Amino acid sequence: MSQPKQPSDPPQSPPTVTATHAEHYRNSYANSVQVRMSVWDFFLVFGTMQQDSAQSVKVEQFQGIYMSPQQAKALLNLLGHNLAQYEQTFGPLALEPQFGPPGGPVH
Repeated sequence: MSQPKQPSDPPQSPPTVTATHAEHYRNSYANSVQVRMSVWDFFLVFGTMQQDSAQSVKVEQFQGIYMSPQQAKALLNLLGHNLAQYEQTFGPLALEPQFGPPGGPVH
């Protein structure tokens, strides 16, 4: 009976991840996000929306973020997981009212 083969390299521990804030880091509140996409990337444009009258909605855009399709999919999974936890804790979220047409331009 032969002995099981031993691995030549011992298993490695996962890398340590350290998050730091860049010099120009800031926290902001957004109640508007527009998503544009191309073959190469997704572009998320964050802003604040306010309704001045029944016929007028203004959006002040303050930050645009480009990300790869792979990172966008990872963000989708992360948000889905966290929203499920949120709803389990605080109850279901409603999406009323909805502004703008479903979908957006494809660039």
